[in-house]
Amino acid sequence: QVQLVESGGEMVQAGGSLRLSCAASGRTFSTYTMGWFRQAPGKEREFVATIWGSSGISYYADSVKGRFTISRDNAKNTVYLRMNSLKPEDTAVYYCAADTSGSALGYASPRRYDYWGQGTQVTVSS
Repeated sequence: QVQLVESGGEMVQAGGSLRLSCAASGRTFSTYTMGWFRQAPGKEREFVATIWGSSGISYYADSVKGRFTISRDNAKNTVYLRMNSLKPEDTAVYYCAADTSGSALGYASPRRYDYWGQGTQVTVSS
């Protein structure tokens, strides 16, 4: 069983920055592929970014590329999402997710990830 706890969400003005954190339990965190997703009211959950466990290779949604950075600290069992140049359309609940089984599904598919956090609210005001 893996537990994920997100933090760092808050209200910020457009153009501002935030850093989200996701603390994970589990002794083999370094092997997990970790992802960030978000869900705005009335919309489906959408992929934001992912980072592989061993290599640290990362991928981003086109909507956040160049503004967001995903990183991880395996010694702290924590994954981060640095968000710069925030826009009102970034407003959503942000979820951390873990793929602990090495799924063959694409990294942008929520079904790839078998554990999810409770989410943290990010609100960007114009």
